[in-house]
Amino acid sequence: MNAISVLNLTKSYGRTKAVDSVNLHIKKGELYGFLGRNGAGKSTFINMLTGIIQPTTGEITLLDVKNSSILFKRIGVLPDYTAFYESMTALQHLSYFSSLQGAKKSKMECLTVLEKVGLVPHAAVKVGKYSFGMKKKLGIAQAIINEPDLLILDEPTSGVDAESAIHIQRLLVDLNKKGTTIFMTSHNLDEVEKICTRIAIMKDGRIVNEGTLYELKEKYTKSLEVSMALSERPSSQLLLEATQITGPIETLESTLNFRASNDEMIEEVVRLLVNYGIGVHRISANQPNLEDIFLNG
Repeated sequence: MNAISVLNLTKSYGRTKAVDSVNLHIKKGELYGFLGRNGAGKSTFINMLTGIIQPTTGEITLLDVKNSSILFKRIGVLPDYTAFYESMTALQHLSYFSSLQGAKKSKMECLTVLEKVGLVPHAAVKVGKYSFGMKKKLGIAQAIINEPDLLILDEPTSGVDAESAIHIQRLLVDLNKKGTTIFMTSHNLDEVEKICTRIAIMKDGRIVNEGTLYELKEKYTKSLEVSMALSERPSSQLLLEATQITGPIETLESTLNFRASNDEMIEEVVRLLVNYGIGVHRISANQPNLEDIFLNG
């Protein structure tokens, strides 16, 4: 079952297409990262998912639910901006937002959610006195107050300190393990690389790359820079046979360096070394990280 299905989604402003013919299918249970530079169309895309703006053309289906009133109770949303009532406390906000979705939570239930985002010490403080980061945490709390099946988050850790960001990341992973499908944008590439099960990169309103991190790395890996730390210096005969597998090889004492076009080539070199009775202490292979893929997408 798909939690999010998008077919030929387009949003035009005059002759400019902010989102251009996007097709995307996100399975139930995924923690999905959605990346793109400023102006790529990410926020426009999310605003169409959540019904804030209407697409020019295309179809959106969330959780295979057609009835909007039922759907409203099953999703949680953190937009790219926070708009709270400054004279209300965090507790009052959660009570109010949960009642809007038809299932008003008790004080204890609200405190439990505030504990998850680290706001219990400020539960009775009026939001007008909150910092930007505290408002972001409250935004996440209101998004999860009714235990949604689908969580849509726009930059959930922007503007918070490093410790709070780690706390939020762990919360998202925990929610996902318990069955919540999460769709999130982020400018923090390390965060996406660490917690997301699949990733899409948007550029100029289109999806230019999509897949698991492993799939994206495979796509952008032309060759691996491999370094092997060996138990002893390899003989000239061994090096000759190894070059027939890999091409040019550099040696420095008991370290072997070469370029490999695939994992099988590395395995073949290891077998050759073992046949010669040489132990392999360590293998390192440099692959592109998400930042490299993002910048080259």
